[in-house]
Amino acid sequence: MADIIAGRMTANHSGDIAVFIIGMRVNRLLAVGKWLPVFRAMGAMLGELHCDLGSGFLAYEMCWKSPRQPVLIQYWESFDALEAYAADAGKAHRPAWTAFNRATKGNDAVGIFHETYVVRAGASETLYNDLPAFGLGKAKGLVPATGNREAARNRMAES
Repeated sequence: MADIIAGRMTANHSGDIAVFIIGMRVNRLLAVGKWLPVFRAMGAMLGELHCDLGSGFLAYEMCWKSPRQPVLIQYWESFDALEAYAADAGKAHRPAWTAFNRATKGNDAVGIFHETYVVRAGASETLYNDLPAFGLGKAKGLVPATGNREAARNRMAES
């Protein structure tokens, strides 16, 4: 279990960042052969990204909207870095996308989605209180939310 970081903390971040939310939904639970490869493909991509320090991938958080709908929140240095990874035929994303299209053609056993947000400098702020490193704070490191970082408006101005 991750260590709890005591007190009010904020992400040690400034500048733009890309937030990529991606997930899947198992629409037909018994069609395991259709949705399990999609689920496994995300693990392969995350493993690849963790090993590629120059990719621009920073960190992710795994969430569950429901038992049949996992969601990943990914943090990237930039949209350009995310786009370059997605377009690279030599990376795990391309074969996973091809396999997904092949596996789901003509059926509705599994669905996928993604949303991408580019958060410009000065347009975000973070606060974490008495919990393990999370989200952008995990991606970029944490600093105490004290002094000029105590108020949300001030943290926003520093991002």
